[in-house]
Amino acid sequence: MSTPETNPRLQFFRSMIGQAMSQSPSPLGRWLNGTLLAAEEGSLTVEYEVREDMTNPMRILHGGAASAIIDELIGATVYALGREHLYTSVNLNVDFLHSARLGETVTARTQVVRAGKNIVHAECQITAADGKIIAKASSNLIQTSVKH
Repeated sequence: MSTPETNPRLQFFRSMIGQAMSQSPSPLGRWLNGTLLAAEEGSLTVEYEVREDMTNPMRILHGGAASAIIDELIGATVYALGREHLYTSVNLNVDFLHSARLGETVTARTQVVRAGKNIVHAECQITAADGKIIAKASSNLIQTSVKH
């Protein structure tokens, strides 16, 4: 088992701190194009600008786009654990608590709550610049048979 210092996936994310996620291994992650602020074992923090193509007709962050941010970032966090097999989402439970308007910057932060052998439980919170919680979520991911 790798340590944070010897985990190449975590080191990859750490090398991207302060940069746009244009080098993300995920096409959706590249489209979301957040800026990585922090990468720790079991936690990633990414800042996103609410772009027009992420909004609903009211020009606020679309719930689907918020869910995509959350699911993408939780997946990246679990990927960065450096485990032998890949994991996939079993569920995603999202609460939408406040809005974020076009042009605003939001920050998403994940936290692995429990990393079992087969199931990883993680949470994510999206906050506005003023600290208001835009959305919060929890997800369970299950180990697949696919090795990385």
